[in-house]
Amino acid sequence: MKPAIKIPLLLAALLCSIGAYAAKDAPIMFDDFSYKTFVDATKNGWQIRTQTGHPGIKGAKWWQEGVSFHLDSLDHNNTVMRLTSKTDGSAENTRHTQVCHKRKYREGIYAARVFFNDKPQYGPDGDGVVETFYAISPLAAPMDPNYSEMDFEYLANGGWGEGNKTLFATSWETFKLNPFTKVNEYSTLQNSLQGWNTLLLKVTDNRLRYYVNGKLFADHGPEVYPEVAMSINFNLWFISEQIVQSTEMRQYYQDIDWVYFSQDTTLNTQAVTQKVAQLRSKQIQHMDTVNDWRPKLDDYCSL
Repeated sequence: MKPAIKIPLLLAALLCSIGAYAAKDAPIMFDDFSYKTFVDATKNGWQIRTQTGHPGIKGAKWWQEGVSFHLDSLDHNNTVMRLTSKTDGSAENTRHTQVCHKRKYREGIYAARVFFNDKPQYGPDGDGVVETFYAISPLAAPMDPNYSEMDFEYLANGGWGEGNKTLFATSWETFKLNPFTKVNEYSTLQNSLQGWNTLLLKVTDNRLRYYVNGKLFADHGPEVYPEVAMSINFNLWFISEQIVQSTEMRQYYQDIDWVYFSQDTTLNTQAVTQKVAQLRSKQIQHMDTVNDWRPKLDDYCSL
């Protein structure tokens, strides 16, 4: 007598196989920043901000020369992207830095390995310095309900009502600049993050979950869930209300080892780092299979 076919078990196995195949082939964008100059990076969709404006010290320049590529100090076989910003307290001599990747990201897993600094490379300490990894859309109009933004922001010297060495996770519904009005949800982690950190943001099921080195520290709800496509960004800037009273120049930097986006929302920090390691083992330095938004959106690198 033939054994009975257990349909539920077969169906479950089939669904698992389909799920595994879909996850394997989920669209991704990966970059390990193995470039010599930023001209090379532009060929893979990266831009540098040059337009003046919010945030930071009003009238300060967004600095193209502040983006460079260096050997990792801990592994000379690895190259990192460095953002360098500096100020003497004046708008004229302040240089902020920002890089951006195409506006086509919404739901999925956003991850990056970044190096935060608690102190300047030189000059007096104490400025409100903001070291970041985030996704953002343009603000079409003040209080635009379709605005979308999701931020990791590390404030080594504190700010915005929080003490020193604070990481902010902020999810935005909308805002306007003048007078400044915001609709957002934020969480903070007060701890030094000096050195390398893996940041991961899971955007799925009307929730935004922020992780640092594999640990969940913020969980935001549907009121601030992104409605529109965003670009992926890193920037380094100074809070205008928190500038040291000194005319001596001081300079900060933030390094980025790699960035990874996937539309497979089942991934956690360990799975992402494994996938990055697999890509690197195959000598893949950049991969982008994420489709352009439809209709295709213009790339930009500003607010």
